[in-house]
Amino acid sequence: MKTWKKIAIGAGAVVVLAAIVGFTVYQSHKNVVTVQTGKAQRMDLVAVVSASGEIRPKTYVNIGANAFGKIIRLYVKEGDRVKQGQMLAQLENVQSAADMEAMQASLEAARTDAVAAEAALNTSAADLNRAKSDAERSDLDWTRAQGLYKDALISKSDYDMQKAAHQTAVAGLAQAEARVAQAKAQKDSADRRIGQAGANLTHAADVLKKTTYQAPYDGVITNLPVREGETVVMGIQNAPGSTLMTLADMSVITAEVKVDETDIVNVQMGQTAQVTIDAIPKKIFKAVVTQIGDNAIVRSTGVSTSQQASTSQEAKDFKVVVTLVDPPDDLRPGLSTTAKITTATRGNTLTIPIQALTVRRQSDLIPKDEKGSVQAASPQTDASKDKDKDKQEIQGVFILRNHKAEFVPVDTGIAGTTDIEVIKGLKEGDEIVTGSYKVLRTLRPGSSVKVDNAAPKKEEEESS
Repeated sequence: MKTWKKIAIGAGAVVVLAAIVGFTVYQSHKNVVTVQTGKAQRMDLVAVVSASGEIRPKTYVNIGANAFGKIIRLYVKEGDRVKQGQMLAQLENVQSAADMEAMQASLEAARTDAVAAEAALNTSAADLNRAKSDAERSDLDWTRAQGLYKDALISKSDYDMQKAAHQTAVAGLAQAEARVAQAKAQKDSADRRIGQAGANLTHAADVLKKTTYQAPYDGVITNLPVREGETVVMGIQNAPGSTLMTLADMSVITAEVKVDETDIVNVQMGQTAQVTIDAIPKKIFKAVVTQIGDNAIVRSTGVSTSQQASTSQEAKDFKVVVTLVDPPDDLRPGLSTTAKITTATRGNTLTIPIQALTVRRQSDLIPKDEKGSVQAASPQTDASKDKDKDKQEIQGVFILRNHKAEFVPVDTGIAGTTDIEVIKGLKEGDEIVTGSYKVLRTLRPGSSVKVDNAAPKKEEEESS
């Protein structure tokens, strides 16, 4: 055999061998999935619920109009600090002041009438006493005259005179008793007129008092929508009255935030919070949860579900109030704020990245070559039960064992910002698949994997 033939045969053999090796390597890498991994590790974990809202004083009151009239004097302006009892505003009070003066005069007249009635009663009582004395003397004279006339010691005319005098005395006594009763009735009427005049005076004084407005407690005037010369009205039925001003007690400042319905179950009274205010950047204020709303608020309308006649499937929030600790003096009601409420803490607990968690159905965990035999072995009567079991979703993670991804169910606890607590299913140091999202969504148990923890390309991030 010639030399060139030998060289050609050797070269062909090398090419064939290289092709076989290349094909084998290609087939071995054909089903390999590239993943990013992380480790199950112990760390301190904090669960936080974040909600937005606005700054509000704990105690504030909208001072509304209690009477109809024109504002003739405003003693404060917006932003002023006032003390309890300080005069705030004055309405026109000419008529109400005149009514009060008239009621005072009526009360004084009623009291004078009562004094006169009491004097008349005393006079009638004195006349009654005199009439009683006259009647007693006349009774004695009449008794004596009867005896004398019987013994024929006095004449018929004297007897008749004594009889008439006795009857006159008795009539005078009855008349005196009637005058006393009349005087008592007049005295009672005068006393009742005093009560009536006093009630009218109280009414007039209340009407007059409602034309002046005083601070119910120490605070700051946070809103003053009216001006001197404007006419205000009080509310009637469904028509709200005029609001003169808003007084807020700024000694206790709260942040009223809206917590999503999925997070409200984790919020408890007394939990600590960190509050940030948009108007005061790069500063965090400590706070404590002091109030949790019981009724859900529809997010789109802001109306409580208890006030709606029909149910709604819209997203709902719950009102939560956190009280700031040592708030600054320059805070104002209505400032936008965000509260991060610490709902739970765990020290040195086993954690994994949240993105490593995935969900698989029971049927997804059965290898392809076992599905047919498993289904064939199931009795016909248990087909529906097996079908329901196959649809059951299981939470777990993929861990790396011998360059393959194995699905492991896990029980989780509290969730932090980027990590979640693992209660059962993993041990410290286990290498788990953390990405990419697209790979985790389609990765099957037993798949061969290749670890690449380099930073993902921008295109891969956008596609995921």
